[in-house]
This record gives sequence, structure tokens and C-alpha cells, in this order.
Amino acid sequence: MENGARTAPAVIVAIDGPSGTGKSSTSKAVAAQLGLSYLDTGAQYRAITWWMVNNGIDTTDPSAVAAVVGKPEIVSGTDPSAPAITVDGVDVSGPIRGQEVTSKVSAVSAVPEVRSRITELQRSIAAAAEHGIVVEGRDIGTTVLPDADLKIFLTASPEARAARRHGELKGADLHATRESLIKRDAADSTRKASPLAKAGDAVEVDTTDLTLQQVIECVVTLVEEKRAGK
Repeated sequence: MENGARTAPAVIVAIDGPSGTGKSSTSKAVAAQLGLSYLDTGAQYRAITWWMVNNGIDTTDPSAVAAVVGKPEIVSGTDPSAPAITVDGVDVSGPIRGQEVTSKVSAVSAVPEVRSRITELQRSIAAAAEHGIVVEGRDIGTTVLPDADLKIFLTASPEARAARRHGELKGADLHATRESLIKRDAADSTRKASPLAKAGDAVEVDTTDLTLQQVIECVVTLVEEKRAGK
């Protein structure tokens, strides 16, 4: 390729962390700013959960979930300004954020066959990203893309996370939101298949006292340093 045709080397960025740390907003903004693709892996787990619920599968029965894991066709868009997700050709970006899917996604995500199928999908999307990609989730740096060029783990206090999530969920009870986040963290951190965990070589960023813009700037700086080979 001619000099100047590529301004920077392709870089794969893994951003992990629990809910309410600003993961999605940060990942989308960083990808848009740096001209990278973007993948919300949580949306993929929500999408397969939505399909299970819609098709009457008992999401509390791992064998029932595992038996049909290959059936739905999940397609993720990687444009950070308009990340789309479809299941069997249906746009599910709205429905997957509903309470029913939210309450069942941890159980479905814990099924090893589900993780295996979705992990394979995530790796193929990352491999196809010509200019690089920001992939956000809970096990990206540890399991999905252990060779990612840069791994970031976002954290924040339960209070800060609950307040942020509460702002997104209109009419929700703040105390209930906090309890629900803690419960989900516990489920995601203790599951046998690819638990929520910080990779040993990840950079931890505590977002408790930072504005979203400060978090974005911090991550953009880390990516630019990685691209420059520092």
C-alpha cells in the first residue's frame, strides 16, 4: 500500500467492565473519533436472549437453550454512529433493551454453548475490521480477543453506576437499580464460562469521578499511544 494511504495501523481495542461504567458511550465515541469499527457484544447476548424468549424457550433450562443455540441468525452492524443488530432479519435494537431480556440475559449468557457461538461470531467480526475495531463487553480481553492490541477495564463504584443506569431507565427505583447491578455483577463474575474479569495486561480506568468526556479522552490517548508504538 502506498505511503499515506493508511494513516495508522489497524488496532484491536478490548473494553471490558460491568454495567453502568460508561462502557458503551465511551466505546462508540472512541471508535467514531478514531475511525474504527465498533462492536457491542452485550447486544449480541441480548439478541440471542430475545430470540429465546420470543420462541418460548425456557431460559432457566441450560439444555433447552443449548439445543437451539445455532438457530437464530444474528447480524451486528459495526458503524459506531448507528450500531444496528438484527435477528433473522428483524431489527431488535429496541426490544433487546426491555426488562424481560435484561432479567434473563445473564442466565442465557452463562450457557457454554451460547458463549461458544457468540464468541466465534465476535472473533470473525473483529478479524474482518479493516481499520481496527473497539469491542466492548465483559470477557473480551480475557477470552474473546486475548491478543487484542489494547485492553481497558472500566470500573466505577456501585453508587455511581446505579445513578448512571437510573438516568437511562426512566421511572426506575434507584435502590432497586443498585441491587440489580450488584446481583448481575455477581452472576457475571462467578459463572464458569468466561466470567467478567479484568485481564492481567489490561489498563484499569476508574470512571467514578470522571465525566464521560474525560473517560473518552483518556481512552483515545491510550489508543493513540498504542498506535504510535509507545
